[in-house]
Parts: sequence; C-alpha cells; structure tokens
Amino acid sequence: MSYIYIIPIETSPLFWFEPLTAGIFRAFGMRTKCVKFSMDISKAFDPLRQQYNSSHLLSRLIDRPLADADKVLGVAEVDLFIPILTFVFGEAQLEGPGAIVSTHRLNNKFYGLPENQTLLAQRIVKESLHELGHTFGLLHCSSPGCVLNSSTYVEDIDQKSEELCPQCQQQINIT
Repeated sequence: MSYIYIIPIETSPLFWFEPLTAGIFRAFGMRTKCVKFSMDISKAFDPLRQQYNSSHLLSRLIDRPLADADKVLGVAEVDLFIPILTFVFGEAQLEGPGAIVSTHRLNNKFYGLPENQTLLAQRIVKESLHELGHTFGLLHCSSPGCVLNSSTYVEDIDQKSEELCPQCQQQINIT
C-alpha cells in the first residue's frame, strides 16, 4: 500500500493534521503517514527577501524517498517564494512525487487579524489538496469552487471548497 507522507517543517503544533488527513482521504482516497525528519532549511533562506525558496525546500523533501510513499507533502510555517513571485502559498511538481505548502500567509495573524485555528486548518487543507492535485497531473481549474482553482490571495482560498470538481476527479479517475 502506498501513502502520502506529510512532513512537518519548522512547524508545531499539528492541530491541522487530522483535518488534513481526512481531506486527503476524501479527495484522493489515499491514507497518510506523518514523519519527521531533520532538514536544514537555512540554505533555502534568502536574506534579502527574508523568505525561503520553496523550490529548494521541495527538492530537499524528495531527495530522500520513502519506501512506501506515493507522494510527499511538506508543511512549513516559514514564508515561501519562487524568484518570479513575491510569495507562494505552496509549490508542487506537476505529475511528480512532492509538494510543499506554507502556513505562514494562511494564518490570520500575518494580516494583523485574530488567530483562528479552525480557519487556518481549512486553508491548510485546501492549499495542500491543491498542491497534491498538481502532483497527480492536474492543472489549475476554472471551476470557481474547485480546490484546483488558482489562488492569488488568501481570500481566494477561502472561496474554494475542499473538493475536486467532477472534471478534475475524472482526470485522475476518482469517483
């Protein structure tokens, strides 16, 4: 049996783990395992931007394959970027083994608002399902409620559901 491994990176507590596990099972029909392994993230840090290069972290995640892992999802609290964008909520390899998401800009406290763990967990689930969808070969979807709909702002994530639309489900043979 293959699993989607969830790897916390510089994050705690894992209040979001159970909702994420349930969301992954609903969306992809796959079980998850949580594993912690030591990762030096300092090499991904850009001191000028005060952010972490998500591509560097993603490559570190998939450098050490796990025997029964179908996919690997890193969940980090640090602020992520790719060189052509100011920030990213996450990054994935299209049809690849790995994805990473950041809780940093999903958290209300980043925007000066009161913390809301329930909302944060929902956002983590949606963004994780979005990035994992890319690892299964899905592109951005134009269906407004689909979790694969593109998100430029956190409000865009809030407008989506935690579900793949029927067309996206069909593309990866989920019924």
